[in-house]
Amino acid sequence: MRFFTLVFALAQAVSVSGAELRLNFGDYAEGSTPTNFSSVLFGGGKPGAWKVAMDAAPSAFAPLTDKAPSVTRHGVLAQTSQDMTDERFPMFVYDPEVFSNFKLTTQFKIVSGVAEQMAGVVFRYQNSSNFYVVRASALGRNIGFYKVINGQRVAPVILTVQISTNVWHELTVDCSGIYIECSLDGQKVLPTITDKSPPDGKVGFWTKSDSVSYFSDTIVNYKPRIPVAQALVNSVMEKQPRIVGLRIYTLATTNTTRILASKNPTEVGQPGTEAELAAIQSGAVSFGREKGQVLVTLPLFDRNGENIAAVRVRLNSFWGETQDNAVNRASLIRKMIQAQCSSGEELLK
Repeated sequence: MRFFTLVFALAQAVSVSGAELRLNFGDYAEGSTPTNFSSVLFGGGKPGAWKVAMDAAPSAFAPLTDKAPSVTRHGVLAQTSQDMTDERFPMFVYDPEVFSNFKLTTQFKIVSGVAEQMAGVVFRYQNSSNFYVVRASALGRNIGFYKVINGQRVAPVILTVQISTNVWHELTVDCSGIYIECSLDGQKVLPTITDKSPPDGKVGFWTKSDSVSYFSDTIVNYKPRIPVAQALVNSVMEKQPRIVGLRIYTLATTNTTRILASKNPTEVGQPGTEAELAAIQSGAVSFGREKGQVLVTLPLFDRNGENIAAVRVRLNSFWGETQDNAVNRASLIRKMIQAQCSSGEELLK
């Protein structure tokens, strides 16, 4: 199976420094469109034409040997549509991951353009009407940052910088908490931006109007985002480490369930049983015994008392324990989860 060394090298090295995603367009055939991305458009005009082109470009990835050439001819991402509509902003958004704190470094080259000559990065992308941008303009001789909120551009920061065309440049966007920093060719080019309500979002590539722009090797270093349900399970396990097993289930289809979060994260996505389905659909409570342990499945309620999920708790049993004892113990654990999650929408984030 062919990987796009878009090596979702989430190097699953969830190490102390976090994870790393590498986007290497050299693994795609010339003229093809990379997978795992969506072509989206803000403004008017035609959608962008995002294809792989061949070009001589430096590599951002560590060479296999010290004799490897610093510049090689390989596949790069190219936006080649030349629609001259003024307020036209084609974007190519990476879909599989949502980022909060991250450092993205990419290489870009502005090839041509009559109305505009721009290239940039889109981040904290929610949809085509809500996202952030850092972009460089060769015609305007500047670099800028702005936010698009509900379709309106706000908080622009633009500074004069010489941007050469047909030359590869390195652009870095570093988001840490409420702070955003931007560098061009290794030099900080914008003042530190403070954003008091930073959302999670996707990242991608951006152009404007008839700009023909190339993008090459891209690296995203980030702290993996923990889904709300998994964070809830982790929180309970920290407080109650003697719990043998703890899972939260959600509906996968109308009549099936899947594990949404677990004490053992490798179980996430596995199918549930009739007990979890009954808990979600009708609020049923299930009880079982197994080798000195008890298993209790309960419905998880939102703030209005509606069933939003199922909780399965596995506990070590004690001599003389009744079903009522076990359900009461499991209900206390469920209460800890419900105290931190008030809606089904929140649970699925």
